[in-house]
Amino acid sequence: MNVFLIDDDELSTFLTRHWLVREGLCEEVQTFISAEEALTSLEQCPDYLLPQVIFLDLNMPVMSGWEFLDALSPQAARLKSRTQIYILTSSLDLNDEMRSKDYDLVAAFIHKPIKSEDIQLIRFHTGIYN
Repeated sequence: MNVFLIDDDELSTFLTRHWLVREGLCEEVQTFISAEEALTSLEQCPDYLLPQVIFLDLNMPVMSGWEFLDALSPQAARLKSRTQIYILTSSLDLNDEMRSKDYDLVAAFIHKPIKSEDIQLIRFHTGIYN
C-alpha cells in the first residue's frame, strides 16, 4: 500500500511510521514535513502511483492541513476513487472534527498518537489487508 504522511513534527512522524509498519498496514511510508511538498508530489504523481492513504496533520506552518485540502479540490475527482485522507492531529477542537466532514476526501478524523484500533479501522475502510 502506498501511504503518504504529512506532518511537520518529527517525533509524531517517527511514531506514526513505526505503528503503520508494525501493524502491517504498509512496508514504507512516504513522509513530507510540509504540505506544499506533498501537494507537488501528488500533482506530479501518475494515477497508478497515487497513495491509497494520506495521513494529514492540520497545524503546520506556511500551508495548513486545511489549506492543503482546499488546494486538492481541482484534483478531487482523480483522487476520490483512489485515495482516502485521514486527518491525524493533536487538535482537541470539536470544530476541527466537524469541519473535516465538509471535505469529501476526508475519511476520518484521528487523534494523535495513532493506535492499533485506528489502523484496523483504516484496513476495514480501505479493504486492504497486507
